[in-house]
Amino acid sequence: MHFYLGIDVSKAKLDCALRLSNGKYRNKVIDNNPVGFKDLQTWLHKHKVQPVDAIHVCMEATNIYWEAIALHLANLGMKVSVVNPAQIKAFGASRLVRTKTDKVDAQVIAEFAAERDPKAWEAPSKSEQQLRALVLRRDALQAMRTQESNRLGVAQETVRSGIEEHLLWLEEEIKAINKKIRDHINKDPDLKAKQDLLEGIPGIGKSSSASLLSFYADTKRFDNARKAVAFAGLDPRQHESGSSVRGKAKLSKVGHSFIRKAMYMPAMVTLYKTAWGKAFCARLKASGKCSMVIIGAMMRKLIHVVFGVLKSGMPFDVSKHMKVSEKALA
Repeated sequence: MHFYLGIDVSKAKLDCALRLSNGKYRNKVIDNNPVGFKDLQTWLHKHKVQPVDAIHVCMEATNIYWEAIALHLANLGMKVSVVNPAQIKAFGASRLVRTKTDKVDAQVIAEFAAERDPKAWEAPSKSEQQLRALVLRRDALQAMRTQESNRLGVAQETVRSGIEEHLLWLEEEIKAINKKIRDHINKDPDLKAKQDLLEGIPGIGKSSSASLLSFYADTKRFDNARKAVAFAGLDPRQHESGSSVRGKAKLSKVGHSFIRKAMYMPAMVTLYKTAWGKAFCARLKASGKCSMVIIGAMMRKLIHVVFGVLKSGMPFDVSKHMKVSEKALA
């Protein structure tokens, strides 16, 4: 017997759909916390889901709400797959699913696992998980600082002092979390060595290197650089049909938005402040590309470079990239 468990993830609860070997479903809603996870184990035992290798669990990568349950079930020895929500949406459309509820979504996810057999998710190391949590927290604090700064310019006197106090607190918190990130990386020899490699790439600094390491420290998670690029949603999307439809290629954006945001400033610095970036920009301008296309291309290029440097363990060689651009312009 083989079972498939689809989990529709939200912040507070998990809608679970267990697909039995006869194709029928059993459904249960649990809390998205350790108590709920134990309830799920009890429920699975009730349905005689034994041993653990007879079940394939599948869920969507919804924000960070899936991480705890994925780690819990993976640690129990279950096969856990975490897929892009766009895959589930397309699969549901292909099956002409017309109803949109959490229960139905969980069943669609289970059906997807049974039909497509997605590969198992590999949990990042504890050190990488901690670094990611710190980096995402810093991003949230910086977003709050921007919001409060925008409010301050139009604030009434009655609330201005409160906003100013909050901004001071945010500045201190951001400094503190930056120190935590530095200390965390410095205490881990592997992360420190990888950060040194990344900072050898012109345009990549300490802040962006920490953000990149939080998602790309373990390159074995990706078969090649193209998949590393697709993980960030920086892969180009073509839209052509017949002889009349010739849409411009755009970034797919079917990937982690945080990485795209984190790569924007490094791409800008690389393009306009470094020799190899300027040569890259000149080559694309010569072929008629506009500024936004060039920025997207540099973001994609940087992920390729980051993946190559981390996978090989070799420092970035700017001469190779300069030669490519010089040959293209010749």
